[in-house]
This record gives sequence, structure tokens and C-alpha cells, in this order.
Amino acid sequence: MLKVEELTPELQETLNANMDDVKARRRAREAFKDVQLNIDHLLFKTSCDGLKTKESYDVNSRGLEIFSKSWLPEKRSPKAVICFCHGYGDTCTFFFEGIARKLASSGFGVLAMDLPGFGLSEGLHGFIPSFSSLVDDVIEHYSKIKELRDLPRFLLGQSMGGAVALKVHLKQPEFWNGAILVAPMCKIADDVVPPWAVKQFLIGVAKVLPKSKLVPQKDLADMAFREPKKKPLVSLPLLILHGKADIVTDPSVSKALYEKARSKDKKLNLYDDAYHALLEGEPDDMILRVFDDITSWVDERSGMK
Repeated sequence: MLKVEELTPELQETLNANMDDVKARRRAREAFKDVQLNIDHLLFKTSCDGLKTKESYDVNSRGLEIFSKSWLPEKRSPKAVICFCHGYGDTCTFFFEGIARKLASSGFGVLAMDLPGFGLSEGLHGFIPSFSSLVDDVIEHYSKIKELRDLPRFLLGQSMGGAVALKVHLKQPEFWNGAILVAPMCKIADDVVPPWAVKQFLIGVAKVLPKSKLVPQKDLADMAFREPKKKPLVSLPLLILHGKADIVTDPSVSKALYEKARSKDKKLNLYDDAYHALLEGEPDDMILRVFDDITSWVDERSGMK
């Protein structure tokens, strides 16, 4: 269970700041570091012992300062490298900190970046002017990392990050050894999409205020994966994980992706009674089950059993 102690006035003031400004997001991260470590959650109980971590800020070709972090086994070469693509509104410095520790403790190198406009990376908070540019930012960042040159390379995408991972693969079909998609956002569940009239109003507002974060001018899922004919082009080894009770992204679309992908090596796990956040929001036994499914799958495809 996730429990957070009552916040001090100073922390509450930090939390209430305008997070459109990356400086405010970075101040919040520093202020909440100790709070995060004391949260009563399985992921935050994973030790850093035996791991080496590194945080970096690098300016990309679009002039945006991108935050990234790595988690590597300290005394052995990684079996494979897992590159993370986070979801909308997420960051690689909160729940993923625990996810990365668990994966690195299992012998994998883990690399992650905050997408532009999210977490500690520059950009208007939550604003995605071009999904294609976002994908190019991910490709640019991961392609220059030396740890990826000689090791098996896997993408791990959650929610919107699942769509990002698929688009990365389509632009680099020979570069990746496999992809793990956790509740991928190839389509937002109908219950989450605003009614037609509300969406039309929000689109009108977005045209007047082009940097408004109310809603993208196109549905996020459409921006990410709007051409059904692209699904059969997915050809890399593929593990798709989805909760059957997910009301944010549609598990039936994950099933369709699994069926249409031309990958010869593909697997779909649908979890009864599980929701959207399979690696963070479920009971401990479900979280550990999903972790086991991921690590065993990557082990089998990196030649290490």
C-alpha cells in the first residue's frame, strides 16, 4: 500500500508551484527525495546495494536539456540493457526508480530519460507538439549511449511510452532485440475519452492557445499510432502486458496488436482483475509476478538463463 506522511508547509508550497517551469519540477524532485524513500511501497524498499547509478543532463539537437539516469550492476557486466520510455505525465525519477533498481538487481543495465516537457527535462510540462519529434528525441538519446553497442538491447514502454517504444522500433527496425510494452497506449479506453462536444470545445481552445495542455489537437493515441496498417510492421520480439480491468488504455487493442504484429516471437499476458499501473499500482504479489514475467522473458532473449 502507498502511504505518504502529512506534508510540511514548505513541501506543500513546493508542490503547489507552477510545474510548467522545469526549474520548479527540479526543485520539487530535490525537496521530495527523502519523502520518496520513506513511502510504504514495495518499489521503494529495493536497495541500491550492488548497483552504480549516474544522473546526467545533456542538450539535444533541438536545444532541449534532457535528464537521464542509468542503473548498472556494480561488479558484473549487464546481461542486457533495458531502455525505458515513460508514460504521459510520468518521470523516470519516481516509481521507476524502484522498477530500475529491481531490474538492475536482476543483472540488467537500465537506462531511462525524462521525455521533453516531463520530469526534469526541459519543455512546457505535458505539452507534446509533435509525437514524431518526441520519438526522434528518444532515438537520438539512446543511440549515442556506449552501453548499447555490444549488449542485447530492449525497449520497455509503459502506457504512452509503449506507443513511443513501438514508433522507435519502426524507425530503427534492426537496432533493438525486443520490446516490452506495459499497458501500451495504442488506443485510450472509450470511458476516458471526453464526450464529442467537450472534445470539440477543448480543441477550439487549443487552437487559440497552441501551448495549452488541456488536450492535444489530436487524440494522444491517434498522434502516437493512428495508422492501423502500421501494426503489421511490428517485427521485433514482443512482450505485451496488460491488465484486463484497465480503464485507461484498452486491453483489447493490445490483443489486436499482438494478433496483427508480424513478429515471429511474440507473447501477450493479460492479467485478471489488474488495472493500468501493473508495476506500481497493484498488490505486491501482482507487481512481483509482472516483474518475473519481464525478467524471464528478457533472460531468454539475451542468452542468459
